[in-house]
Amino acid sequence: MTVGAARGEHPSPAVLPAHPALPDPLVMQDGTRVASAAAWRQARRPELLELFETYVYGRVPQGPAYDSQTPLAHRVLFEDRRAFDGIGTLREVELTIGPPDWPKIYLLIATPNDVPRAPCFVGMNFAGNHQLTDDPRVRLPDGWMPDRHPGVVGNRATDAGRGGQADDWPLAEIVQRGYAVATFYCGDIQPDRPDVREGMRAALEADGEADPAETATIMWWAWGIQQAVDYLRTDDAIDPDRIAVVGHSRLGKTALLAGALDERIALTVANQAGCGGSGPSRHDDPKAETVRIITEKFPHWFAGNFTKFGDDPSRLPVDQNCLVAMCAPRPVLFTAAADDLWANPSGQFEVLQAAAPVYELLGVDGLKADAMPAADAPLLGDGRLGYWIRSGKHSMTPADWNIYMDFADRWMK
Repeated sequence: MTVGAARGEHPSPAVLPAHPALPDPLVMQDGTRVASAAAWRQARRPELLELFETYVYGRVPQGPAYDSQTPLAHRVLFEDRRAFDGIGTLREVELTIGPPDWPKIYLLIATPNDVPRAPCFVGMNFAGNHQLTDDPRVRLPDGWMPDRHPGVVGNRATDAGRGGQADDWPLAEIVQRGYAVATFYCGDIQPDRPDVREGMRAALEADGEADPAETATIMWWAWGIQQAVDYLRTDDAIDPDRIAVVGHSRLGKTALLAGALDERIALTVANQAGCGGSGPSRHDDPKAETVRIITEKFPHWFAGNFTKFGDDPSRLPVDQNCLVAMCAPRPVLFTAAADDLWANPSGQFEVLQAAAPVYELLGVDGLKADAMPAADAPLLGDGRLGYWIRSGKHSMTPADWNIYMDFADRWMK
């Protein structure tokens, strides 16, 4: 597993200088310009990681308990080798990721039967694996979940939710395209609510005063994806060098962070990930979410330091173009929806533009376009930074998955 940078001393957000433009990912904090691939990898990339840990997402979990050195203990809950009318295999696997009192990950995996060592998409779902299929063998989560999802009663999953979000993860269609797909409920790692001492956050030592750079929920989720990658790389049905991470909305923020952290991830897809994800923190779009709004509504997603930039995001020493740049030279795709102005589709395009110089420094094409495409135009994916916007609202659909797979066809097949 790729682990975090060394933790140094950083200024309080209150004393950082303002920079209205997106930060140049090729300029160090001391003003030195990065002019070589070696300087990027050895100096600037680690510096950016430490800045994101300190000011945005909290620290990457570190230490022997968090860093998998041996294959994860696992137990197959069921396996159906004739799933999807015989073209694929569906199974669910329980992953033990640490001591007995830590949560477990329940990974639902669909693989094509006719593709040895298939490329694989991995990501989190919002409401449990059972929401993605009506197969009664798929486990119901036994922990807290939001009431807004199908079949959730009293913040608990019920059988009524089976198959309720199948369009979000169209398993059969993905398998038919020759891809594997693996997913698990985000609440397996950390429930999506601000009660911080549950899930993996309960594993942290409470030391009284809140740590403004404590590992926050999105960072824990990204760490959970890395645990899934640990397992998938040992699965004989999956190509360990062709694993892509994918996510929608808050889980798109998670996917982008996981792709930046873990260089074993070959390709990253962030679907409508907005502020704190694919959208910039610095913007003047009155219809787009802001740092102030997102940190007030979802304080648990981010490090405490991030809330301190609500009045002036221009003081952030990083922005989301720097997170994309950390993925270089690996491909990254942003997908947006024309009516989803809250997620700032035009700002997402600008983030890709501002990350492109790092790709070019590393000798590959970044974003091969000067202007944002119109809704429903063909996928912009000839460079390693891709963009697509469709008509419609904030959602994850089978049409979106076709675009993810079209992009992956170019870079992972």
